[in-house]
Amino acid sequence: MTGTSESHASRSHGPESGETTRRQFLAQGTRVAAGSVLGSAALSRLYAGEDNTIRLALVGCGGRGSGAVGNALSSKNGPIKLVAMADVFEDKQNQSYNALKEQFGAQVDVPPDRRFLGFDAYRKAVDCLRPGDVMIQATHSAFRPTHVGYAVERGVNVFMEKSFAPDPAGTRRILGLGEAAERKNLKIACGLMCRHSSARQALIQRIRDGAMGQVQLIRAYRMDPGARLGPFKGAESELLWQIRRPYFFLWVSSAWFIEMMIHQVDECCWIKDAWPVTAEGLGGREPNSDDCSQNLHTYAIEYTFADGTKAMVNSRSQQNCRNEFATFVHGTKCAAQFSGNIHAPTVQIYKDQRTTRNNVAWRPENERISPYQVEWDVLLDAIRRDRPHNEARRAALANFASIMGRAAIHCGKIVTWDEATASEFTFCPDVAALTYSSPAPVQADAQGRYPVPIPGPWSEI
Repeated sequence: MTGTSESHASRSHGPESGETTRRQFLAQGTRVAAGSVLGSAALSRLYAGEDNTIRLALVGCGGRGSGAVGNALSSKNGPIKLVAMADVFEDKQNQSYNALKEQFGAQVDVPPDRRFLGFDAYRKAVDCLRPGDVMIQATHSAFRPTHVGYAVERGVNVFMEKSFAPDPAGTRRILGLGEAAERKNLKIACGLMCRHSSARQALIQRIRDGAMGQVQLIRAYRMDPGARLGPFKGAESELLWQIRRPYFFLWVSSAWFIEMMIHQVDECCWIKDAWPVTAEGLGGREPNSDDCSQNLHTYAIEYTFADGTKAMVNSRSQQNCRNEFATFVHGTKCAAQFSGNIHAPTVQIYKDQRTTRNNVAWRPENERISPYQVEWDVLLDAIRRDRPHNEARRAALANFASIMGRAAIHCGKIVTWDEATASEFTFCPDVAALTYSSPAPVQADAQGRYPVPIPGPWSEI
């Protein structure tokens, strides 16, 4: 399975600086800033021998996975080496290998016999690792629980990208795997990189210290032109066709809303230091749309927390409309911006509730290191120093919060936290058994279109 990504930023300067996405990381041929805030790491007993190299296996060779390898190989907490790769698509794997090899040279040691193809390729790649090495799981979220489960079984640490499962049943598995990893002293890092942003951490500390008063409202937006899916025309594997187009299908990778908005949902919960108790909302498709995907084009979710305060999360994917990509927080004393365009560290506290450029009272120091790099530095430091590091529970709970919001709109009802976390609903119960010849879990109609959620009769919780 190949991993793809929305624009992930690799940045090292201030709130309004230019950004480099993870996809662009390899294409531009420039290294992510490799400086580590952690300094030199003392080797744990596992890596104290003559060969102290931490070895990586990349499962999912798209832009997201390749970018994660780039961050890992750029860390000063080395030595690090990529030794195995796995994917369903040979072209994606070749493209990733060639770009990584050109950029990182001897750090990429993946001969043809360690480049595996197929739905079982993840097992072969993980089997190339020693206990204590790292699997990068960057396929689509449908496959995340299965692959992470195998790595934990084999005693391998994990870096897994978001989102973490497309449905409640898969998310419950991630929770359980996090607990199993903790019992085995394995490290799990998760791709919600904003939690590693020094600018956001500084604002969180000010919020906790009471600088904004009591948080009353959070507003998060991702509104852009989005994307549309043409009809499936047959004459090829429908399963593989869908896997190449993950953000258009609920079963493959949670579809557009969660893939694009889980960061903002997680930001809301981080700001509140709590998870929502209910979610409700409205959504819809643009009139006369020729989009053949399962996506709605607008999502407006109202999350309610236990103290009654609200978080409003809004997504719109339509052309010729106003665009916005930001998160704001309003306290009883003043307002603040928590995040900016394409996850930029646009962080500032305002003098009052007016969120304008000429009304700023405080900004943090500019970030010296990209959060994408920091999350890897932290993981590798934890491995070498044998420190606890397990983000699986927090990632799974952010996933549940995202699923709550999506389900509330798709089903047309209020969804509670208890309902979401207790649900065993799954879009594809046999995902671990898929092969190249398997039928697609969701089938196109005669016009090549796929079923769209209709509030009322639809169920996914």
